[in-house]
Amino acid sequence: MDFSCHKYRELLCSLQSAGYQFLTFEDYCRGRAGERYVILRHDVDKRPQNSLATAQIEAALGIHASYYFRVVKESNQPEIIRKIAALGHEIGYHYEDLSIAKGDIKRAHTHFCEWLQYFRQFYPVATICMHGAPTSQYDGRDIWKHYAYRDLGIIGEPYFDVDFASVFYLTDTGRCWDGYKVSVRDKILEHQDRWTEQGWTYHTTPDIMSALTSQQDFPQRIMITTHPQRWTDNRFAWLKEWVLQNLKNIVKAWLIAHKK
Repeated sequence: MDFSCHKYRELLCSLQSAGYQFLTFEDYCRGRAGERYVILRHDVDKRPQNSLATAQIEAALGIHASYYFRVVKESNQPEIIRKIAALGHEIGYHYEDLSIAKGDIKRAHTHFCEWLQYFRQFYPVATICMHGAPTSQYDGRDIWKHYAYRDLGIIGEPYFDVDFASVFYLTDTGRCWDGYKVSVRDKILEHQDRWTEQGWTYHTTPDIMSALTSQQDFPQRIMITTHPQRWTDNRFAWLKEWVLQNLKNIVKAWLIAHKK
């Protein structure tokens, strides 16, 4: 099954066999990238036990990744955060403070600062990542039009600090790898046409692995973002996620069309 833990491990092994260096986002921001690399990022929107499973797979392969946690209980489970950090992974803040503060910039910044300190009890958080919150009218990144996250010791936010002109972006948003058409915010549209022209469009995980093992040209520098809630070997949970995500894709497509 695609989007299973077994398939996720196969993907990582394919990338290792192809000679890719794995980086956390913090590694990338600190200039530790070589010529051929994958920045491996996980947005823990919910079901953090799934994130622990992917973290254990990665640790067994000698891979370190970045895990971004929300403040809500369906993501923020302290014992799981501690276990993931203990495996050597980076912990970051998956912020949505502007939505929580209902657009109040000052209150959102105060809320951000408080929760940044909370997550720093688990790991010396140096990077953050916006939570897309597709049903919210607020774009969490707008908080940085009024404040500077670097003043808080933050060295990177993917949507501001990755050069996507040279780094190919792969995300499983929409429970596929080409779901940018039904993504409200987790997308890099200004580069999408160029990537498509180069043939860098993949729908399934086997599509990616096939491109890695064939003679196809494949990007040398990549950021991969997953939502571990989608990845499970439990068949009932897998089917439930498949059904719910298809429904969500319909809703998100409507939201995008409505905004246009």
